[in-house]
Amino acid sequence: MPPHVAVGGTDVVPGKLLDTIGPDKSAVVKSQVNDRGFLWSAKDEPHATRRKLIMKAHPEVTKLCGHCPKTKYKVLASVIMQYIIAYNLRNVSFPVLLLFTYFVSGSINHMMTLAIHELAHNLGFPPKYRSFNRYLAIFGNFSMGIPAAVSFKRYHLEHHKYQGEDDVDMDIPSEFEGWFFTTRPTKAIWVMLQPFFYSLRPLAIKPKQPGMWEYINFAAVGLSNAAVYYYCGGNGLFYLCCGTLIGMGIHPVAGHFIAEHYVLNPGLETMSYYGPLNWLTYNVGYHNEHHDFPNIPGSRLHLLRAMAPEFYDTLPQYGSWSEVIFDYITRKDIDPFSRIKRTTMTDDEKTELQRRELKAHLAS
Repeated sequence: MPPHVAVGGTDVVPGKLLDTIGPDKSAVVKSQVNDRGFLWSAKDEPHATRRKLIMKAHPEVTKLCGHCPKTKYKVLASVIMQYIIAYNLRNVSFPVLLLFTYFVSGSINHMMTLAIHELAHNLGFPPKYRSFNRYLAIFGNFSMGIPAAVSFKRYHLEHHKYQGEDDVDMDIPSEFEGWFFTTRPTKAIWVMLQPFFYSLRPLAIKPKQPGMWEYINFAAVGLSNAAVYYYCGGNGLFYLCCGTLIGMGIHPVAGHFIAEHYVLNPGLETMSYYGPLNWLTYNVGYHNEHHDFPNIPGSRLHLLRAMAPEFYDTLPQYGSWSEVIFDYITRKDIDPFSRIKRTTMTDDEKTELQRRELKAHLAS
């Protein structure tokens, strides 16, 4: 017989953990557009449940929580490297510029988006220096050329706490996206334009009142862009800004946007990837692990998986983000509607949530 693991006071056979916290069999299509629609779940998001089970079975995982001291050095080195490369590309031909923009800037700037993601969870500095996470995120935003760090944090933390919640989780595509981008050519366009949908969707569907830090973020990145243009010319600015946009579109590292929560496998609203591109992306591929324990930095998520293999190794996983992009575009059964949604809050509760979020943000 296989060994048993005590989970929450109950003996659970590791091979059956997938049945306990695996595919959401309650997720069904309700409202339909062109015979397609979002999957609606009757269950709560899965990560809080698995977190409780893991903490009871492996209380030592709490030792993995806390900041990663290496993050600040990675961000500093990446931004400086981007400035140096931008300067050296100021007089090159457009084909050379385009190659560097796709392969180098696309990769490094995507890495910076995930550094900002780490810092949104306050994982760059110890608690007494918590505000430094915001400063470093804005600095990391310089090489991207597009201000996003402060606004991203506000929406992203809601995505974690209210995953799939209708009208709260802005990571989920709009009805329009599901209705329009249904064919292979239009889905390819959707993937290419993903940075625009990812950044503009929240502003269109659920705009948040900006505070002082949004304006500081915009001004700081604007000044950086002006300096880049002055010293590196149009080539340098193209390298940085377009590297961000291309790196979030049809680019190998951008496959994680789809891999994380799009339902390419029935009932699984979060999936992990354990391949080599995690080295460039702060281990964001360990996405079940990240959502289960968002206060563990990416540099230690592999240790969480090693501590609790019966919870993670039994779950389906991706082997290639490029393959995920290819499958998303070519499979007829997958489109922007391939997400799980749920309704666990009343309209009044959602309104109160936004009121409290704005109050906390303006006071920070």
